[in-house]
Amino acid sequence: MKYGEIVEGRFLNRPNRFIAYVNVDGRTEKVHVKNTGRCKELLVEEGTVYLEKSGKPGRVTDYDLIAARKGERLINMDSNAPNKAVGEWLWKKELFPSLKSIRAEKTYKNSRFDFYVETEEDKVFLEVKGVTLERENGAYFPDAPSQRAVKHVEELIEAAGEGYKAYILFIIQMKGIDFFAPNVETHPAFAQVLRKAEKAGVEILAYDCRVTEDSMEVADLVPVRLGTEKRDAEDGEKPERGSHEALQGEPESGICKEEQKKTKSQGQHPYGLLEQIGEPLLKWYDSGRRILPWRENPQPYYVWLSEIMLQQTRVEAVKPYFDNFIANAPDIRALAKMEEDKLVKLWEGLGYYNRVRNLQKAAKIIMEEYGGTMPSEYENLIKLPGIGSYTAGAIASIAYGKPVPAVDGNVLRVLARLRLDGDDILAQKTKSRVEKELQEIIPSDRPGDFNQALMELGAMVCLPNGEPKCGECPWGTICQAHCLGKIAEYPKKKAKKARKIEEKTVLVIQDGEKAAFRKRPKKGLLAGMYEFPMLEGYRTEEEVLKELKHIGLKVLHIKPIGEAKHIFSHKEWHMAGYAVRVDELEEAEGAKGGQDWIFIDKDEARERYPIPSAYAAYAEYLDIKLGMVKN
Repeated sequence: MKYGEIVEGRFLNRPNRFIAYVNVDGRTEKVHVKNTGRCKELLVEEGTVYLEKSGKPGRVTDYDLIAARKGERLINMDSNAPNKAVGEWLWKKELFPSLKSIRAEKTYKNSRFDFYVETEEDKVFLEVKGVTLERENGAYFPDAPSQRAVKHVEELIEAAGEGYKAYILFIIQMKGIDFFAPNVETHPAFAQVLRKAEKAGVEILAYDCRVTEDSMEVADLVPVRLGTEKRDAEDGEKPERGSHEALQGEPESGICKEEQKKTKSQGQHPYGLLEQIGEPLLKWYDSGRRILPWRENPQPYYVWLSEIMLQQTRVEAVKPYFDNFIANAPDIRALAKMEEDKLVKLWEGLGYYNRVRNLQKAAKIIMEEYGGTMPSEYENLIKLPGIGSYTAGAIASIAYGKPVPAVDGNVLRVLARLRLDGDDILAQKTKSRVEKELQEIIPSDRPGDFNQALMELGAMVCLPNGEPKCGECPWGTICQAHCLGKIAEYPKKKAKKARKIEEKTVLVIQDGEKAAFRKRPKKGLLAGMYEFPMLEGYRTEEEVLKELKHIGLKVLHIKPIGEAKHIFSHKEWHMAGYAVRVDELEEAEGAKGGQDWIFIDKDEARERYPIPSAYAAYAEYLDIKLGMVKN
């Protein structure tokens, strides 16, 4: 984030939380302090501070105090900066690679969290805490007791318990920090609730920032110390080795060092290491694999359906969709016969709707060419619509016991770290090479379990974004990235092309009972689904009223209902919405420009009509929850 005009000054005094006096070029300026915390260690007499010129006429103060120097270190102390910087940083997708949408200031129960994020896999609440207190190269929060901060953490714990992903991001408003820790001396209750949150599954992360006089941006991950190591040791437990230790660059143990030496001396890349993975992998899988409906009853149809659903979507999100789909289409015959709108409605919220259409196309071919029985051979499976090498390998190995590899992103990531494989995992040639390598070592007696174990390892332990649970990995002594402290450097990916940004204006138009929708074309993006009327570009309220008058609608009330973003694979929609109350929707029927609209009862839309998740923020305005989350 960038500021406007910046001037340097010398701090004089701070009579209250909001106002300070600063010497600027020999004159005393009364300035607004953009941080109500104590900041005593930053605001010292004659200390160097930085002010942003307001530019707003009529203000009592012409400047905002935004940063200060503490020795050689420049510290941003603007309490609004962390949220702005995080908002920009999230769209870089370093934390959430499959990010779809972001909403600021989302209400949950009695709290208003800083961000609500949706990815292809998760719904996420994210709370941001700015950190300005530094002691001996450590960063601490809070600098004063904050019951509000405790309450936010407690409600994040509740959200995590209800199936949401929950994150606390401590944004350290300076660079060169060794670690972050809660300020136990100032507020022990906050330290205690953070430990409770960690145990409840809330992700607690800290990042430092690149700070200049006129900018601040989120930079690097910083180790978090919650004081749990000593507590665990007192309980007789060995502390788990976390991602921050794995990033330090030293082999974990003497065993790890010896395995490295043996690997180098035997020249074990690529096949030697692969020959070692099967036994420990299957032993780990047998000891704690997840119980999943398609795994416990691996009939071909169930395996096929689950694998298509699981693409870009986490397991917990898929479970209710799978159960609901099977209840409505229990076999291939039922899938082949299902009416399209009902089929797409069952898929609502999973996204990538061509996948479900391809499911039905393939089901019809299976009925016509294979008598309703799914083919067992990889070569026949891969010919079916929507089935690539990964899905064909999964079905052949899991449902039919064929020794065929199933290589997806999880598998490529795991093996890249195992072997320090520097090839681009997004390249087809890399995937093809790995498939050939695994074909040589896949156990013929348990090919399905082997493939599922590799996927499970990637999904549960060898996580993306430099946050693996190396202490739980069955390959701890042979994984080269772990032993050399290079987890964060692998896998390698070629940067994707920037998505095209399209601006849209979404209109939620309703009378007393009905709302306006239109059905999208049968081909192309979101084909055949139902959307709100939409205008290209960002439109003003006056422009919207003019368009609606043109098609014969009598507008009673109009108000803006916020902005939203949605990410597709190749483009982004940046949307602004208006809620429009009209006298009679039917009056527009047949009028030019509105002739492709249909007017649907809101309850009927909720139950019968498939609406893309791109419109989730605006569907909520009609009390419509998309996908499997119902009212």
